[in-house]
Amino acid sequence: MESQSNLDVDLSKYDNSWYDPGSRFKRLTWYFCNLIFLNNGWFPFNTIKIFILRKYGARIGKNVVIKPHVNIKYPWFLVVGDNSWLGEGVWIDCLAIVDIGDNVCISQGALILSGNHNYKKPTFDLIVKPIQIKSGSWIGAKSVVTQGVIVGPHAVLTAGSVVSQSMDSYGIYKGVPAVKVNERRINTEK
Repeated sequence: MESQSNLDVDLSKYDNSWYDPGSRFKRLTWYFCNLIFLNNGWFPFNTIKIFILRKYGARIGKNVVIKPHVNIKYPWFLVVGDNSWLGEGVWIDCLAIVDIGDNVCISQGALILSGNHNYKKPTFDLIVKPIQIKSGSWIGAKSVVTQGVIVGPHAVLTAGSVVSQSMDSYGIYKGVPAVKVNERRINTEK
């Protein structure tokens, strides 16, 4: 099947000059800090990871846990509330604000992607939108949260699921694409 040349993807015309994530020097120094301190399995010191993230402009709450092999792009766009956990191998692609509330668990290998590309345009334009993961939510292992999503308080995205639309409070979402399958009930009895 032949395609029309004016409709074909042409990455040579890709232009995201409108997007300014910070100075080249800042991005370059962050690249190495991220590689050495966060994305390194041999560096276990949580307090130093948090100190470095804060120095680069991330707003990190109290008692945050950052496991090994975490990858964070542009931490100056990152907010993490108190008592939240970032599991091993989590990738937070902060091309826009990623706001993670208090008591949020982001499990191993999860992808939080605030950027994407417009596949409908031949120039494959960059799209960036903020993500909000509200307090008490759980993002399951190997799951994906895409740009513009708001995860409601105490919502659950099960392992391996992909969400591209906002999630209701206390909703349990599953699948690709993720759909609401149940309501979360938190047992407060001891």
